[in-house]
Amino acid sequence: MSTPGEDDTMAWRESLDLLLECKLGQMAFQDFLRTEYSEENLMFWLACQEYKKNSPSSGMEDAAQRIYSEFVQVDAPRQINIDCATREEISRNICRPGPHCFDRAEKVIHRLMENDCYPRFVKSEIYRVLQEQLEQP
Repeated sequence: MSTPGEDDTMAWRESLDLLLECKLGQMAFQDFLRTEYSEENLMFWLACQEYKKNSPSSGMEDAAQRIYSEFVQVDAPRQINIDCATREEISRNICRPGPHCFDRAEKVIHRLMENDCYPRFVKSEIYRVLQEQLEQP
């Protein structure tokens, strides 16, 4: 994870992935998503990134169950907006989760953030203020 400078914040305009590569970018985007009541999308995506770093012997089942309980199951506290087929696929596979258990849902959420929230973020006051702060000597 990089620490941002002015060049980094300008790169955030180029793609969601460049924004997500930077810890400050993630934090700023999460602040923005919180104002839109949709921070669960980023939190789910980040949880999936962390989950994929686990090996099957290092608690993958527990981690998968936590993600499922928090984000995927119907009426989860931070339920993400995914289609029924994706939710059902995860529900069927959660008893034997593998490293790609959440890939389909992760792609759906990434696309949702990229096409919906991200364009509004780069036009937001949060982004503008952050850029101004980082431009100051």
